Amino acid sequence: MTDWTTADIPPLNGKTAVVTGATGGLGYETALALAGAGAQVVLTGRNDVKGRDALQTIRTQVPNARIVYENLDLASLVSVADFAKRFAAAHASLDLLINNAGVMALPQRQTTADGFEMQFGTNYLGHYALTAHLLPLLRRGNQPRVVSLSSLVHRWGAIDFDDLQAARSYAPNKAYGQSKLAMLMFALELQRRSDAAGWGLMSNAAHPGYARTDLIANGPGTSGLVWQINKLLRPFVSQSAAEGALPSLFAAASPQAKPAGYYGPDWFYELKGPPVPAKITPQARDTAAAARLWDISAALTGVSFSPVAAAA
Repeated sequence: MTDWTTADIPPLNGKTAVVTGATGGLGYETALALAGAGAQVVLTGRNDVKGRDALQTIRTQVPNARIVYENLDLASLVSVADFAKRFAAAHASLDLLINNAGVMALPQRQTTADGFEMQFGTNYLGHYALTAHLLPLLRRGNQPRVVSLSSLVHRWGAIDFDDLQAARSYAPNKAYGQSKLAMLMFALELQRRSDAAGWGLMSNAAHPGYARTDLIANGPGTSGLVWQINKLLRPFVSQSAAEGALPSLFAAASPQAKPAGYYGPDWFYELKGPPVPAKITPQARDTAAAARLWDISAALTGVSFSPVAAAA
C-alpha cells in the first residue's frame, strides 16, 4: 500500500456522511476532508457554539461545502434517538457513518444521562444505539460504510462482563481500554451480522495512532504523570489531527478498504504515518464475547438492529 493521503479520496459527490464528534480534532478533520471530496456532511457534537465555528471554518476552506451541524450527545440515549429522528426526517438514506466521538481516561468515575460509566456509555453504547437507529437508512445507502474508532489502547483492554460500568472498581485507563476494545469488537460483529442478514454494509474500524488532539487535555488533564509523558514524547512520536484522521478516511472512502478491516498508522507501534492495516488482538476477535456484548448492549440501550423499522 503506497502512502495514502486525502488526495487519494475518490469523488464523493452524491454521498451523505454523518461524523460524530466533528467540532474539533479527528472528527473535524474527517468532516473537512469528506466535504472537500464532495460529500454532503452532517457534523455532530454537543456544543452548538463549537459546531457553528466548525461550519464556518470548513466553509472558508471549502467554499462549496455541503455541510450542516446537528446537536448530538452520545452520552444521552434520548439525544441519540432525537438526532436519528431528525436525520431520518431530512434524509432518505445514509452512505457513511463515522463513529468518532469519544472521551478518554476521565480521572474520576462519571456517568452518562442513562447511568452508564461515561467512557463505556459515550464511546461505545451511544454509537451502538446510533448505528442501530440509522441502520434502515444505511441499508438504503450507496455502498454504505460504518467506520468505528478504536485505539491502540484496545490492546490492553478487556470486557469486564461482571462490572461493565466500573461501579465496583474504577480505573481511568482500564475503562478507556474497555470502551475502545468494545468499539473494535462492535465493528467486526456488525460486519458478521450484516453478512448473515444481507444488510449490505461494509463495517470496519480505524485508530489514529498518537494524534495531537484535545483528548488528553479533556480527559486525564494537563497535570500529572500522563501529561508530563505526553509533553515529553509528543514532538517525536505524534502526528497532527489531520494525519491522525487518515486511517478513518481510508476506512470510509478508499476502494482498497475491506469489510471488517482495521486501519492505523504504519510507523513504529502504529503511532504515526500513513494508513495501513493495523493489528487486531485476539480478544477483539473473540466472536462469543462479541455476540454476548451485542446482546447486553441491546438490553442496556433498549435499541435493537432492525433493517426495516423506522429510524426512531
